[in-house]
Amino acid sequence: MNLVELNICPGTLKAGFNSYSPACRRKLFMGRSVSHVLPFLSPGNEGDDQLKFLENRKRISISGVQEKITIFLEKNKFRFPTENESGQYILKPIPRDLLNVSQVPANEHLTMQIAEQVFEIKTAPNALIFFKDNIPAYITKRFDIRDDGSRNRIEDFASLAQKTEENEGKDFKYNFSYLEIAELIKKYVPAYMPELERFYSLVLFNYLFSNGDAHLKNFSLLETSSGDFLLAPAYDLVCTRIHIDDGDVALNEGLYENDFKHPSYAKLGFYAYDDLYDFGLKIGLIESRIQKILFSFSINQEMVVTMINNSFLNIECKEKYKTLYLNKLRCFKLSESGRI
Repeated sequence: MNLVELNICPGTLKAGFNSYSPACRRKLFMGRSVSHVLPFLSPGNEGDDQLKFLENRKRISISGVQEKITIFLEKNKFRFPTENESGQYILKPIPRDLLNVSQVPANEHLTMQIAEQVFEIKTAPNALIFFKDNIPAYITKRFDIRDDGSRNRIEDFASLAQKTEENEGKDFKYNFSYLEIAELIKKYVPAYMPELERFYSLVLFNYLFSNGDAHLKNFSLLETSSGDFLLAPAYDLVCTRIHIDDGDVALNEGLYENDFKHPSYAKLGFYAYDDLYDFGLKIGLIESRIQKILFSFSINQEMVVTMINNSFLNIECKEKYKTLYLNKLRCFKLSESGRI
């Protein structure tokens, strides 16, 4: 894409902007006028920037297999943090060894924006940004860094479940069920009912948008200023099916312990309304709230499609994304007895 001809905000995906819109700048950059082009080349080029990338990799402590780089916003320009600084932003360049790998940043950005704008899921502030050589990257603001540079404690659910590679092997972050995550929320969050609803919505969203990698390390609890814990903003939301032929859900035990499924699963061959409804009951939500949340995922189809069309995905991936979404949407409208 020729960045000079940009006419979509690379933050909100709203049309009519040749860089970040005011709404994006307020949410992500504290209102500062930040360029959508970074002052350095993408990883893999030669020069001083690459030495800084390599040094950054030594210091970053964010978990996950995808390369993540911390950067610091000074006034309205990005730079690499010094040794004693905590970068306020995480930069995720194009990863390696995936189908449609160049589309990963645009995919994550689109999926995160749909979660927030359409389904009102609290997400880590994010946007697309471009290196000087026009290569895109995903940028997100760290929610564990306070304005004074200190950190709020954050614990992912692999840690809360006491699962590590040492005690469970390389697949440790997948050896659980979503019901068991809900039980941990009840254990560690004093006012857990609103957080259970947020978690329920996030599980539904991941299913609807074919995120087959929503594992234990992609859910976290975040310490509040009063010392309590709440569910952290959503992060790492990606339509993984565009890049890999994975399952409908990430955790090996599925929605429930021992991979229990509603009888409709045996009839239909996939999770549908009955399974998702029962999951809400099993984690402790009241029926009226389950019905309302499930209904919210069956509407706003036109808004989702508009955002897909406005995204920075290439044409082929836009069509695949839409097809995957619409097929899963039909699942939300099926039960054992037929359509609902």
